[in-house]
Amino acid sequence: MTSTSPKSPVTAVTGLISFVLVVGGASGLLHEWLGWIHFMGFVRFLVPEGYEVYGYVVMAALGIAVGAAGDALAGRRRT
Repeated sequence: MTSTSPKSPVTAVTGLISFVLVVGGASGLLHEWLGWIHFMGFVRFLVPEGYEVYGYVVMAALGIAVGAAGDALAGRRRT
């Protein structure tokens, strides 16, 4: 059964941060490996020069971790 209660602000913020990190990291990796245009070009300022591939991998992994933490937080509030 689904809940009709609205999402908490913390859950919404973690979802947004997770989306930005995962999509930004994946976009950065595609740019580095294939030369495609940056979908979210501002993330290049978050990665140190010379360590782009490592930085984008860490960014995507961090986004997945933040998303999982947000889901766990939302699940805890439902019970």
